[in-house]
Amino acid sequence: MGILRKLASQTAIYGLSSIFGRFLNYLLVPLYTYYFSAAEYGVVSEFYAYAGFFSVFLLFGFETGYFRFRDKEHPQRDIAYSTALLFIVLINVFFLLIILLINQSVSAALHYADHPEYLLCFAAILIFDAVAAIPFAKLRAEDKALSFAGIKITEIMVTVLLSLFFIIYCPKAYAENPQSWITYIYHPDIGIGYIFIANLLASLAKFLLLSPQLKGITWGFDWPLFKRMASYSLPMVVIGFAGIINEMLDRVLLKHLLPYDWQTNLKMLGIYSACYKLSILMSLFIQAFRYAGEPFFFAYASKSDARKVYADVLKFFVIFCVFIFLLVTLFIDFFQYFVGEEFRAGLDVVPILLMANLCLGIYVNLSIWYKLTDRTLLGAFVSIAGALLTIALNIVWIPQFGYIGSAWATLACYSSMAVVSYLLGQKFYPVNYEIKRLLGYIGLGVAIFFAYRYLQYINNWPAGLLSSVLLLLYLLTATLFEGRSIRRATVSQPN
Repeated sequence: MGILRKLASQTAIYGLSSIFGRFLNYLLVPLYTYYFSAAEYGVVSEFYAYAGFFSVFLLFGFETGYFRFRDKEHPQRDIAYSTALLFIVLINVFFLLIILLINQSVSAALHYADHPEYLLCFAAILIFDAVAAIPFAKLRAEDKALSFAGIKITEIMVTVLLSLFFIIYCPKAYAENPQSWITYIYHPDIGIGYIFIANLLASLAKFLLLSPQLKGITWGFDWPLFKRMASYSLPMVVIGFAGIINEMLDRVLLKHLLPYDWQTNLKMLGIYSACYKLSILMSLFIQAFRYAGEPFFFAYASKSDARKVYADVLKFFVIFCVFIFLLVTLFIDFFQYFVGEEFRAGLDVVPILLMANLCLGIYVNLSIWYKLTDRTLLGAFVSIAGALLTIALNIVWIPQFGYIGSAWATLACYSSMAVVSYLLGQKFYPVNYEIKRLLGYIGLGVAIFFAYRYLQYINNWPAGLLSSVLLLLYLLTATLFEGRSIRRATVSQPN
């Protein structure tokens, strides 16, 4: 089939599984925001922010390293796979021992001395997820998207079901009969801790489903290969850590830099984090594209038309991301009901964060230049520069503008990284991207958004009519300009 159609089908499988799974998980947002206060949800957001930072160090970039060095001719005994898996297991065992030693002191430092189980739960979740990442990478490399998707969906379904059980069923059963069997598994004082417990049990279920893939650990450890993989992968740690700074640091800093009391800061953090979830459709698509795109870029690099295909991929990627931006922003009156009323005060950050994620997706596409040319260290410098910009802007803007400042800092960071990555890519791995057309689609999306904001106040439009008309206008424009390209890109070709 056409190579772009194949990439689209792989992205669709990853995307549909992510969308279905994340939709189930997304239903937890109203559950959390309707059953817990903004301050309590702020605690959950803070821990997930910390988890993002540690997840980078516990994987050490070996997921991408495995794609680079895997044995395509002998996948049944791929020494790169077993080498990566053994290393990640050892690193995570060491991490567990450290957490067991310092749990009480770290929990007290974070102001959660009464709940040291929070840290233990998150450590266990991180360990299961890090070790599982290598088997998941193997499934992606072998084009086993359905197996990958099935396990991911199962994990999220377990999370949802356990969350409903602990948050809705257990409190009701406990209130009706405090002496029943429910007391053996439910204690009201744990409260939001059951969110962490549900995630831990789901991670364990995922790990068990991947256990057949863990048999590859017996294939052995190749020290010379490990050194090559480490040399390639360790800069990916810097890139990943910088990426987490860009994505998560705002939720850590808001708690400390907002000019209010401790409880109000947690409330603001909870509002911002809940509204961040409304950019979920953009994040889902980018994540699905990453799952399908990374192995695709490596596998297709040797083809004569690779650079032309990469340019087409970015163009269609931007077109679809602008569509998502408009879908959410034009129908925000509907999407707002996915968070509790207390959290809707932060809806103004949604368009900014959607555009920021669009820029992140562009950066993901452009990052092929350092991955395909083995210049991961130079790619790390780009990420570091982005992280430093994020830190500086958050420190300056949060005290002045609150969480709106964090949203603008995210957009400034990702757009800057995309520009720098494009300029470096043109030097080390030049691709003839259609920059004017890309900027035209983004500009059209922004113009339609502002037209909607203006027109909805000067006329009494029936619900959804103006939004639908403007969204259709964008789709017709894209089809008019790209109809021929879409037909040409998806025609059947020899595999």
